Amino acid sequence: MFGKSFKLFKLFGFSVKVDVSWLVIAFLVSWSLAAGVFPALHPEWSKGLYWAMGIGGAIGLFLSIILHELSHSLVARRFGLPMTGITLFIFGGVAEMSDEPPSPRAEFAMAIAGPLASVLVGGICFGGAFIGRWADAPSSVVTVVGYLGTINLVLAVFNMIPAFPLDGGRVLRAVLWGWKDNLRWATKVSSMVGAGFGALLIALGLVSLLFGRLIGGMWWILIGLFVRHAAHGSYRQLLMKRALEGEPVRRFMHDRPVVVPRQISVEELVNEYVYRHHFKFFPVVEGERLVGCVSTRDVKELPREEWSRQTVGAIAQPCTATNSVGPEDDAMDALSKMNRSRLSRLMVVEGDHLVGVLSLKDLLGFFSMKLELEES
Repeated sequence: MFGKSFKLFKLFGFSVKVDVSWLVIAFLVSWSLAAGVFPALHPEWSKGLYWAMGIGGAIGLFLSIILHELSHSLVARRFGLPMTGITLFIFGGVAEMSDEPPSPRAEFAMAIAGPLASVLVGGICFGGAFIGRWADAPSSVVTVVGYLGTINLVLAVFNMIPAFPLDGGRVLRAVLWGWKDNLRWATKVSSMVGAGFGALLIALGLVSLLFGRLIGGMWWILIGLFVRHAAHGSYRQLLMKRALEGEPVRRFMHDRPVVVPRQISVEELVNEYVYRHHFKFFPVVEGERLVGCVSTRDVKELPREEWSRQTVGAIAQPCTATNSVGPEDDAMDALSKMNRSRLSRLMVVEGDHLVGVLSLKDLLGFFSMKLELEES
C-alpha cells in the first residue's frame, strides 16, 4: 500500500510514520483552506492569515487522524493483536495490523473505536470553539478549531459507511461473522459491499467531471479506485492466509538454490549470476558454510568502478532474522517477513547451513493455483 515512509515519533509504544504521499494531501488541505474555505467565511482577513490558518488546520487534521488510528491500535492491543504502527498516507491513515482479529467482538470493538474517537475529538473542538467565542479568543483560532470539529464529525460519518475496509465495513463484517460464525463468508460479503461503494464513488467522480468540477471529480475517482482495490485485496489476503497458514516453509522452498562464492568479484556476480539467472537476491557461501546474502540493492550502492575490485564477501549482508527463515517455519509468517523487509526471496537456514531458498513467486503461484482449483 505504501511507498517510502518516515518515522516521526512513538505514541503509547506505537511508531507513527508518514508516507511521502501525505505531503501531497497536507499541501492540498492547506491550500484549499487558505484559498477557499476561510476566505469564504471571513473575506475581510489578510492572505497571510488565511495561510497561517490553513497550515494550522492541516496540522489539526494530521493530529485528528493519528488519534483516530491510535484508538484502533489501543483497542487491538487490549485484545492481544500485534500492531506494527500507524502510517499516514494520501487517503488518510491506517493502523497496521499483522493478523486478523480473534473474534467478532474484537473486530467490532476495534472498528468502532476510531469513529467514536473522531466524534469525541469533534465534540471537544466544538466545545473549544464555543468557549473561545465566549472568552473573546482570536476569531482566527476559533474558526480553525470549529473547522476541526466539523471535519472530525465528517471523518466519523464517512468511516461508518458499511463498506469494507472502512470502519463501518469492519463493523458489518463483525456482525456477519458473529451471525454465521464464518469469517471467510463475512469478509467476502463486506468486501463486495466495499467494492460496490468504490464503484459508486468512481461514478460520482465521473459525473462531477462532466459538470466541470475537475479537482473534486478526480478525488472521488481516486478514492473510489482505492476503496475497490483495498476491498478486493483484503479478501484475497484472508484467502492467502487460509491457504498458507500452517504450511511449513519446506514445502515451498527450492532445496538446490543458486549460491554465490564469497571470493568472486561483484562484476562476476553481475555478469555470471544476476544476468544469467535474473534473481535479485543470492545466498553467499564459503565452501559449505553460509556466510550471508547479497542483493542487487547492495550492488547498486557500490560505485560502478569498484565492481571489479570488490569481492562479494565485502558487500554481503549477514544472515539475520530479517532475511532468513527455518524450514519448519510457517509459510504465512515467511510471507509477512517478505512484506516487511521488501525481499522477494528468503534463505532457508538450519544452523549455519543453507538448506534452500523461499521465493515470493512460488508462494503466489501456489496460492493462485489453489484459488483456481478450490474457489467456487
